[in-house]
Amino acid sequence: MTAAMAMPGNTAETFLVHFFGTGLADDRYVVERFRARADGDIVPAPAEALAAKSARKTKHNVVSRKEVEAMRPDRTEIIICTGLKTRGGRQAWGSIAAGLLCDRKQKG
Repeated sequence: MTAAMAMPGNTAETFLVHFFGTGLADDRYVVERFRARADGDIVPAPAEALAAKSARKTKHNVVSRKEVEAMRPDRTEIIICTGLKTRGGRQAWGSIAAGLLCDRKQKG
């Protein structure tokens, strides 16, 4: 199997979106980014991982609804946007992180 077969168009246009709570009802959202590793672990993106290790806390990344709607995850990235008021929001999972294009076989 070639890389072109595994990733149609080899772009980040294939991803899974999950709305939770009230969805995109707020005007402002807190954005968290994570990476999915090949061994199945999900870890904070490098910028957030460095902030978590330091003694000084950084401010959360707060963006508008328009920016949330325009966000596209990388193939191994997971973006979680949570509303400031209603706690509803959206998750965007890249194609590799969500396992959309994986050929999995059950053992046993």
